[in-house]
Amino acid sequence: MLFQAIIVPHRSLSRRSLRRLLVAICAMCGTSAAVFVWLGAWPVGGFTGLELLLAAFLFRLNAHGVRETELIVLTGSGLRITRTDRTGQKRERTLSPAWLTLSIEERAGRVPGLIITARDIRIEIARSLCEDEKRDLAQALNAALHDLRHPTFDNPQLR
Repeated sequence: MLFQAIIVPHRSLSRRSLRRLLVAICAMCGTSAAVFVWLGAWPVGGFTGLELLLAAFLFRLNAHGVRETELIVLTGSGLRITRTDRTGQKRERTLSPAWLTLSIEERAGRVPGLIITARDIRIEIARSLCEDEKRDLAQALNAALHDLRHPTFDNPQLR
């Protein structure tokens, strides 16, 4: 194995912290909605309930992505990209290292994409990384590809 990278999206909240955050949001929004309902602005209560349901759904959707991973392994026989989605299903792709090129695709106003191209195959990797991390990964993977294509032989008899 010449190179290995495991990419896991960053999650800042544990399940327990997420529950605490949702309870705090519900308490604050419920209190303000109760005040508005008491003052006679009763539609605010319904809209606050919808807002809380939407917030809980979005937090749950974000927390559901914890199981997503991406494994990139470079060996002498090929580059293997294994992706595990949020349901636990794995998809694997193996590319020949002889034809690989790695490029960073700049996007206006967005994080650039890290693209691996092998002949007519084009795959974006490391979608969850920030720009600096993608550039570091590209540099390390390019160095590993260079070492694979240009091996140095150390023959002790020639020293």
